[in-house]
Amino acid sequence: MSVAGGLPRAVDRAVVHGCDALQIFAKNANQWRGRPLPADEIATFRARVAEAGLVAVVSHASYLINLATTRAALRQQSIDAMADEIDRAEALGLLGVVLHPGCYTTGRADDGLTLVATALRALLDERPHGTTRVLIEHTAGQGTALGASFEELATILARTGHHPRMAVCIDTCHLLASGYDFTTRAGYDRTFDQLVDSVGLDRILAFHLNDSKKPLGSRVDRHTHIGEGCIGQAPFGWLLTDPRFAGVPMLLETPKGEGKPTGPITADPLDAQNLATLRALAAGALSR
Repeated sequence: MSVAGGLPRAVDRAVVHGCDALQIFAKNANQWRGRPLPADEIATFRARVAEAGLVAVVSHASYLINLATTRAALRQQSIDAMADEIDRAEALGLLGVVLHPGCYTTGRADDGLTLVATALRALLDERPHGTTRVLIEHTAGQGTALGASFEELATILARTGHHPRMAVCIDTCHLLASGYDFTTRAGYDRTFDQLVDSVGLDRILAFHLNDSKKPLGSRVDRHTHIGEGCIGQAPFGWLLTDPRFAGVPMLLETPKGEGKPTGPITADPLDAQNLATLRALAAGALSR
């Protein structure tokens, strides 16, 4: 949900849509520096989350962060920005920060995985009393982007020493685009069995539920509405009713209508459409 008009309004938007989980940007996702968060805004946000009964709130880190780079200046800038993301999430009482692992700019992918893990381990070790977790997001694998395979996610976790505050976020659009075919029942079982075996069930802390405009193995990240893309409705129904993932936050990143930063908050018709489809699938009201 948008934080336009202040962080507490994101909670109000979630309430209007009947949500019990929420994802926000704690700062502008396309800028290195974010505005300082006033203490009163933090306090109001935390109070509104509690009042709304939201069971999980996460932030998504800036898209500029690249912890896999070998360029010293960019790497330090990325580390500093990720430190800020973690500190903001901690102040807001969030479950975690979702992070794209980044792109290896030179050398080998394996070296990039080490750079990501080393940076994250250091950032978490510098904050020994924190509770906010880092959720590495599985990616579509475009270009030299890391994290497009379960093995790469598992490698990052392992190279942080399986730090207890490290976890993963799985995006359904990215899964299909990166080559995991879960559009049949057998394919679903094979894909998610492999996921659990690779990273561990206890490390799967969030899902992004997005259909994909692009086909299997395209390596292109283009989200679309649930049931209107190359995934279709059925796999979302299987995921929503998979007992292994009961209680894991599942978040929409599908296209929205034109929102207003001020004035009365009303439901976004596109969000309402996607939420209604998912809720019907979860309840078994739609054929799977």
